Formats: sequence, structure tokens, C-alpha cells
Amino acid sequence: MNKVIVAGVSMIKFSKPGQQQPFRIMAAQAIQGALADAGLEPKAIQQAYGSYIYGDSTCGQHALYDAFMTGIPFINVNNNCSSGSTAIFLARQAVASGAVDCVLAFGFEEMQKGALGSHWQDRESPFDIFHTKLDQMGYPEGPIALRAFGAAGHDYLCTYDADPSLYAKVAVKTRTHALNNSFALLNTPLTEADVLDSPIVYMNYLTRFMCCPPTCGAAATVICSEAFAKKHGIDASVAITGQAMTTDTPSSWDNARNLVGADMTQRAADQVYQQTGVNPLDIDVVELHDCFVPNEVISYEGLRLCPAGGATEFVENKDNTYGGQTVVNPSGGLMSKGHPVGATGLAQCFELTQQLRGNAGARQVQDAKIGLQHNLGLGGAAVVTLYQKQKRS
Repeated sequence: MNKVIVAGVSMIKFSKPGQQQPFRIMAAQAIQGALADAGLEPKAIQQAYGSYIYGDSTCGQHALYDAFMTGIPFINVNNNCSSGSTAIFLARQAVASGAVDCVLAFGFEEMQKGALGSHWQDRESPFDIFHTKLDQMGYPEGPIALRAFGAAGHDYLCTYDADPSLYAKVAVKTRTHALNNSFALLNTPLTEADVLDSPIVYMNYLTRFMCCPPTCGAAATVICSEAFAKKHGIDASVAITGQAMTTDTPSSWDNARNLVGADMTQRAADQVYQQTGVNPLDIDVVELHDCFVPNEVISYEGLRLCPAGGATEFVENKDNTYGGQTVVNPSGGLMSKGHPVGATGLAQCFELTQQLRGNAGARQVQDAKIGLQHNLGLGGAAVVTLYQKQKRS
């Protein structure tokens, strides 16, 4: 298998629905930025993968064509909120196998205001089973993402006798990180009181400042083999050394936390640690899928950054931020950058690549050498990717 290099990355600052440019313009800017970062011309790209979930079936080509039209194979990717990392997964797989030497992965989204929902009301929904299970568990009605993640956060509090202030502390940490990121959509400081006193949106604990906003945007990355990077003088300092994608099993219906991917996350993370021999306690920086603050807490444990039930101590000890064990979401995460679904996984790749290159400016994690990416989609898929800084030859 070929060693896989992150050759180029780019993203545009995400925006609120109604303030964005058309998706093809946003995507083309990100694609051109990634090519420029890699120092490559479009003719070097042998395949491309474009991720999004809101749009017609060839929106990916429509977006790519504004950047270049070279007739290469193109695949549209829709894997719910894990679409961006799924595009990276396919690109890495193509390069690692030796089928191609240089591939583009990009993602984009134009979202609408309000909670996520289905645009197809005339057919069976993949989330019908989620609603059925949540009904059986006794959770209140609500839009699927809000209901599922709200239930999972409540389940965590009850299972480990935790206090909702845990989530407030994480939200404050995340927004504090965002203050140093010019790409963050939300960069006003928060206090615990701000978070806890903001309007309750689900059950008796989940507040508005524990939920990420719908946003629009785009991001892109160029993936290539080590040999290709050497031949073309590409910065080969960041490599993808491990990656796994998992989907649901019957255990997904066991409890509300598994319903939102806790089990999928753990299985994917364990595969990556087995592939690479990396100890999770040695990871310097993590970008994880914090679409709701409770999912960040649940994912600490799924990624084995702390033991089951250990998130309260992990957060109290500030092991999720600078000076602690692992800096989690130095970008500000989905909670502060926003979550344009198809672009999210590519934006996480952008952040980790900048961290490992040492180019993250005021948010730089000191001596960052190992980065972990976690991107999750209900219905479902979890993608965990390990990035490592390479010694210069």
C-alpha cells in the first residue's frame, strides 16, 4: 500500500444561510485553493470526489466544472454528516491501493435555516427506525437530529450521574478556541451561565448554545502518494497513516448514545489504533464531530481519550484544551465554525493539516505531531482518520 500524503488543503469561511454565494462558486474557490496549496495544476488530478447532501444528483460536477473540466472520473458522495470524510476515505483508498497517484476530495453545502429535516416526504425515511426506538425509550418528539442527540446527552447524564454544567464547560472551551480562528463563524466569548441560561431547545437541559448552527460553505483537499509528492516537489510533511469507516450494527439500538454513533465511533477508533500502533493518550490534537456539545463529551470516550464515565474529570482537569492531555477542536469545532454538512469533514482535514504543518497561528498546538479526525453521520457512518507529521528526508 502506498503512503498517502495530504498535498493541499483549503476552506472558505462558512456563512449563515442566506448570506452565502452559490455552492458552485464556494466549492470552486476551495478547490482552487487546495490546488494552489499543493502547487499543482488541474491536469495533475486523476480522480475527484465531491460531497454534499442537499442538492441534485450531479451538483458535484457542476461545482467542479467552475474550477476545471479535464474529463476525469468523478463520484458524488452522500453519507449524511460524514460525507466529507467519506470523500477523503475514498480518495485515500484510491491512492493507497495504487490505482491513482493524485486525487481531489471536496465538499460543499447550501443549507436552510432551522433544524435539519428530510426533503422527501413521499417515501420511507431511513430515520423512521430512529424515531421508533426513541419512542420506545420514552423521549419527547422533535426534529431527528435534535431529538437523537438530545436523547443521547440525557442518557449520558443519567448513566454517569453527570451534571449539565459539564456540557456548558465544553461549550465555553470550544468558543474560547474559536477566538483564535479567523475561519470561525461564531467568535463571541461565552460563559457557563450564558450557555445554561440560553433558551432550552430539548428536554430540560439542552440549550441553544449547545447546538451548532446550520451553515453554508466549502472545503477541499488534494491527496497523493509519497512518490508523487517527491516527484512534484510537494510538501509531504503530513500523512494519513490510519483510517476506518464503520456503520451501524444491532448494538446501535441498545441505548440513545449508541443511536448517535458512540459504538460506531469506538469501533472505528479501535481499528485506527490497531492499524497504526498509536496510543490514544499520545494524540496531540483532535477535530471531532461536535454537532451538539453532548456528542463531543460522548466522543471523548468513544475515541478512548478518557475511560467510560470519565468525561467530567477529563473536562474538569482541562485535559481537552491547551496545556492538557489533548487539544480538542482547536478550530472551534462545528459549534463555532458551523456545520455545512458536505464540507465539514474537509474542514476538519484543513485544520489538522495546518496544525501538523505548524501553520495554525495563535491556535497552534505546541509540537503537534499526531492528529485525529472524527466525522459522524446518522443512519449511519463514523469515519476516524489519523494524521501524522512526517520527518523530512
